[in-house]
Amino acid sequence: MTIGLYGEKLGMTQVYDQDGLAIPVTVIKLENLTVTQIKTQDTDGYNAIQVGFCECKKRKLTKAELAHLEKNNLNPFKYLREFRVKNPEEYKIGQVIDFSVLENIKKVDVTGKSIGKGFQGTVKRHNFGRGPMTHGSKNHRQPGSIGAGTTPGRVIKGLKMAGQMGNKQVTVKKLNVFKIDRDRNLLLVKGSIPGPEGKIVAINPSATTWNKK
Repeated sequence: MTIGLYGEKLGMTQVYDQDGLAIPVTVIKLENLTVTQIKTQDTDGYNAIQVGFCECKKRKLTKAELAHLEKNNLNPFKYLREFRVKNPEEYKIGQVIDFSVLENIKKVDVTGKSIGKGFQGTVKRHNFGRGPMTHGSKNHRQPGSIGAGTTPGRVIKGLKMAGQMGNKQVTVKKLNVFKIDRDRNLLLVKGSIPGPEGKIVAINPSATTWNKK
């Protein structure tokens, strides 16, 4: 796995390309990552680095989280995340990872938690068609039959039905990187990404655009 970044979704806007076409983009404020722990196969059973970002006040963390960071003289971070790496010895505690990891990257995968919609019916949740709205019909937005009356005489597992919609981890792959604003640490990607404004999303180089070493 390659190293990516985390950022805050600021919202959507449109920008114009060289041909004067309006391009819908999502603006992400990138966060600098600080290496807080190095995990190896010998000590933890796998190779990875732990990173922290978004500094916060000490009272926002538990005693265990504070002790974990203070033993390496690190500032308190609101978020701690991990990246699997092949060679953890290439990193050191306190090292800062910035937007330079996205240099020369044309496409990225963005992962976030989608907006929760609550309990929804089959028309909205699964795009079911509805029944007639007139002529005495009583089947407007109902799901219809959900199983046979004889064999197998039960509801098959995995049947699309009403239920909780959204609030799940979603990854949108191969989004075009439109622009990186280095002065303001902003990343502009073409199209939409999961989640509401203000939420943290993960940005990773797409598999086809990883830098080969």
